[in-house]
Amino acid sequence: MSRITMQDVAVMSVQYVQYSFAYYLDSMKRCGLSKIDMWGGAPHYCRLDYNSSREAGQKIAQLRRAMDDLGMQVVIYTPETLGYPFSYSTPDFPLRSRTLDYMKAAMEDALQFGTNRVFLNTGCHSRDLNREEGFLRTADSYRALCDVAERMGVDLILEQLQPYESNLCTTLPDISRMLSLVGSPNLKVCVDLVAMEVAGENLEAYCETFGEKLAWVHYSDSHHLIVGDGDFGRERLEGYVRTLERHDYQGCLDLEINDSIYWEDPHNSIARSCECLKTILPEN
Repeated sequence: MSRITMQDVAVMSVQYVQYSFAYYLDSMKRCGLSKIDMWGGAPHYCRLDYNSSREAGQKIAQLRRAMDDLGMQVVIYTPETLGYPFSYSTPDFPLRSRTLDYMKAAMEDALQFGTNRVFLNTGCHSRDLNREEGFLRTADSYRALCDVAERMGVDLILEQLQPYESNLCTTLPDISRMLSLVGSPNLKVCVDLVAMEVAGENLEAYCETFGEKLAWVHYSDSHHLIVGDGDFGRERLEGYVRTLERHDYQGCLDLEINDSIYWEDPHNSIARSCECLKTILPEN
């Protein structure tokens, strides 16, 4: 049985969208954390701002030096897709092609950041169009990306979303079907605990269904609130951890405290989450 500690806690930097990347790193240092979920969006790092792989690589090298100096490492790269004009499911070929090119570049970026994990989700198919056709086009898009991922040694980590965010993968059966359609060893699963609870599902079922394919967890309280501030309660929050340990989970607890109510003071949202987690997790 695995043992999850505070050393296994990561933080998605999207929470710091109204602050500089330097501020995010300083906040991580003050919280005693070293694992970075590198969100790929402005103002921290956005691949769209660079005209070539060389220019992007120079920026990534600069960011890595800042992290290395603090003993921090990127453990997953999360390129922004929900808030940017991308779609895996669209019948519009130029838009879909641009999305695939963007994600192929994201795989290059991830490796330069020092991780072989790239996060993705399905986004939302146009709700007035045929959902099944969109689902199948998304599977086709993922197959094309997985062909590249397999050659590059990159794992693509697919998350389920909430119904207000997506009409494609919002449940365990949706994720299971997508993995089956794509059929790649490099397509793996992230369970978002909030989306899981909204769907009326449970973590035990995800662990039993996906086994080692369950590679990542987005951890927060209900509605992506500060850990300890929501409706889940300490017993359920600790229960998630114990379930993961029983199933020998090897990934991180990735804090996705992702709500605009915290944008003015993101450090406090993470610091308070860590204080709660320290009552559940050993230090190391």
